[in-house]
Amino acid sequence: MSNPSELGEFLRVRRAALQPEDVGLLNYGIRRVPGLRREELAMLAGVSNTYYTRLEQGLSNNASEAVMDAIARALNLNTDERAHLFNLARPGTTKRRTLTKPDKVRPGTLRLIQSMATTPAVVLGRRSEVLAWNRIGHRLVAGHLDFASPETPSTRPNMTKLLFLDHHTRELYTRWQEEAARAVSSLRLVAGRATEDPELASLVGELTLNSQEFAALWARHPVENCMSGLKYMHHPEVGDIELNFEVLTPPDESGHRILMYAADPGTPAAEAMQLLASCDGVLDETQRIPAR
Repeated sequence: MSNPSELGEFLRVRRAALQPEDVGLLNYGIRRVPGLRREELAMLAGVSNTYYTRLEQGLSNNASEAVMDAIARALNLNTDERAHLFNLARPGTTKRRTLTKPDKVRPGTLRLIQSMATTPAVVLGRRSEVLAWNRIGHRLVAGHLDFASPETPSTRPNMTKLLFLDHHTRELYTRWQEEAARAVSSLRLVAGRATEDPELASLVGELTLNSQEFAALWARHPVENCMSGLKYMHHPEVGDIELNFEVLTPPDESGHRILMYAADPGTPAAEAMQLLASCDGVLDETQRIPAR
């Protein structure tokens, strides 16, 4: 996932999504391809067509901040998309993170989520791998997996892989398409920050090969920093529930995220969380399936 090629792909996808009328241009002539022409985008950004073409073709990786800012405005990018564009346009600013030992959750973070008996919490690594979860968090999102699976790198579940490749997880979300789009948007943002991560590239490759839905979403190049919102679930034990979610990011360079769920007080979802918290086990050992 080299920066110039990723930058070119992002520019092409975003340009194709814009119509002339979206940016105040007259629509004239027959368009053989959707969206703005390269020369139209270059004109809006105030750069030469030749220079902009080189950017899309991955032949230039030294665009100035002023040029990228002008292109971001021409493409009507939002805050998350603009940040992603700048990440892709700055090769060398993202340090390659070489790990001498497997990633693991900080002890303080583990103690924090374990102390929240009625609040589901999951600690995610940079690539959406599960580093830890508390009892109710495990029961909520992946009760069919072994609770101890995050403790060993080789058995750690990956939330994005589960969403696309595990039918239990797919059935959990009543608005699966919405959840899938959110997951791909978040992963795209991570990919823009860590273009030299071979494990991330491997994850994207595996998902692209094994899920046509992931491949289609990935090709659209969506970008969003999903920090809060709602999740709509149909849990096998407590039925339909609507939960708020918040993502907390520790102030270090680990890239870890703490995903927490909460129900509005007095709602059926709040009662469901109390029920999940009061249960001792998750599933019988005979009902468990290996983590993917």
